[in-house]
Amino acid sequence: MSAIFNFQSLLTIFLLLICTCAYIRSLAPSILDRNKTGLLGIFWKCARIGERKSPYVAVCCVVMAFSIPFMQ
Repeated sequence: MSAIFNFQSLLTIFLLLICTCAYIRSLAPSILDRNKTGLLGIFWKCARIGERKSPYVAVCCVVMAFSIPFMQ
């Protein structure tokens, strides 16, 4: 089943995007900071969410890590 039609897979993809963007911004901030607007601004916004809401994102990642193997 596609990740678009499965809600749990969609949340997993969204969490991976947030975590990946925050990690890339911590290594090389200039890559994401120059694209704050437009279509590539989505990645900058995901990095900001990952930085500012990191405890909540971490809790969601742990919950998803336990729910994926045991719920399916």
